[in-house]
Amino acid sequence: MNEGIQFQTRVHFRAGRKGRKHLRRGATPTVEVAHGRVPRISRLMALAIRFETLVRSGQVADYAELARLGRVTRARITQIMNLRLLAPDIQEELLFLPRTEGGRDRIHLRHLQRIAAVPNWRKQRKLWKDGVKA
Repeated sequence: MNEGIQFQTRVHFRAGRKGRKHLRRGATPTVEVAHGRVPRISRLMALAIRFETLVRSGQVADYAELARLGRVTRARITQIMNLRLLAPDIQEELLFLPRTEGGRDRIHLRHLQRIAAVPNWRKQRKLWKDGVKA
């Protein structure tokens, strides 16, 4: 007559801060993982945008401080930040390039340095369509 009450429920663990695990109710959520990897130039474009935000907000004094914090040369920071000189539509295309399934990326930073050096956005767009993107 002393039967205990039994509860059945589905639970799963979720990663938390500093390696902690959190117990959650319900089945393990399914996550679709996209195949391939984000192209390096897309990551560098996002990094340039983030760096500019940090400098403008005053969280970082200048590019030299970014270089010290990132343990890279000031020249490397300048190369990355030159991506911000591209026309806005080119920057957007770089951010949303399709994932690389295998092999090497098609577009490299060195390809874009020549385009970013041109101060006219119309000419940049022509170079982009004729050269790198083709």
